[in-house]
Amino acid sequence: MRTAVVIVAAGRGVRAGGGIPKQYQDVGGTPLLRRTVDAFYASPGVDDILVVFNPDDRVLYDQALAGLDLLPPVKGGASRQESVFAGLTALAGRSPQPDIILIHDAARPFFHKGLVKSLIKTVEEKKAGAIPALTVADTLKRGTDIIQETVDRSNLWRAQTPQAFPFAAILAAHAAAKGKDLTDDAAVAEANGLTVHLIEGSEQNFKVTRPEDFARAEEILTGENKMQIRTGLGFDVHAFEPGDHVILCGVKIPHDRALKGHSDADAGLHAITDAILGAIAEGDIGDHFPPSEPEWKGAPSDIFLKHAAKLVRDKGGTISNVDVTLICEAPKIGPHRDVMRKSVADILGLDSSAVAVKATTTEQLGFTGRREGIAAQAIATVRLPS
Repeated sequence: MRTAVVIVAAGRGVRAGGGIPKQYQDVGGTPLLRRTVDAFYASPGVDDILVVFNPDDRVLYDQALAGLDLLPPVKGGASRQESVFAGLTALAGRSPQPDIILIHDAARPFFHKGLVKSLIKTVEEKKAGAIPALTVADTLKRGTDIIQETVDRSNLWRAQTPQAFPFAAILAAHAAAKGKDLTDDAAVAEANGLTVHLIEGSEQNFKVTRPEDFARAEEILTGENKMQIRTGLGFDVHAFEPGDHVILCGVKIPHDRALKGHSDADAGLHAITDAILGAIAEGDIGDHFPPSEPEWKGAPSDIFLKHAAKLVRDKGGTISNVDVTLICEAPKIGPHRDVMRKSVADILGLDSSAVAVKATTTEQLGFTGRREGIAAQAIATVRLPS
């Protein structure tokens, strides 16, 4: 499926100060818009990038995005909604049209690499929209100069971008919403009956709006430049029991026996999870998901791995790569290796190139050599702020 990105950069950004629109102001020596476009450039699965801009800023635009292979920019409208529709209309006139569209604010350059992949995957699987969002943690009040009421914050979310949709559906929704005053593309989609799913956002994916936001952005870049590299080691073992399949690295493989465990006994994902937890010094799986608790009986192990990945993100870090070795005489791992790599990559929000899956035997020595079970060892590398 073909995926395109519309980046909305037609605003004037006066609240940011600085004398020029905020999207062209430097952050760490690079224009804000360039940082945002570069983030999509580095995101697997993105085929086309189109910027909606103000033609009065043409010189600034050309300077900021020099050397990049982008679609021709499109003139924006008087509102964000009009600007997005202008971008969608331009893409509708191209061949081939995209199947999936991501719509993003130019002033959000710090979304994590896995977010784009997660959004695209959700739209593909659900045939609906998807946006990153954060739950509301603060107590909410309604009022002017005095409080009129306290607002229940249950099920309230702070929406972020990029927001992803099936292209034809959001194009039709924007056409139907002309003249309405809707604050984001999810609202446009909702108004036209399109389902929109929520996925986990990030505090770092904030919108640079005011002068203090530029200071925060500089701090993030300074932290990125001082990131420390951490590695963790994981090891797991599961014995065989009667059954007709095993689950390894999230993939069901036919076999004449199953693996015994409190959860689904996925030794591969367990080893990777422990490796990530080790890299960030957060104990092991048993600390977070005690086998004594019945709720984890038979649980799919991707729950554990997603939890470990979230802990990395909560610390402001990223997972660079993981490497797992499965140790067994049978089943044969080779025919399933690429599917396993994709499975792990999808769980972690990584590209498959950052995941290695290998297999070896113990030359018929030990419990794995006697075909009594399977072992797995893994190494994970993460980057954390110093």
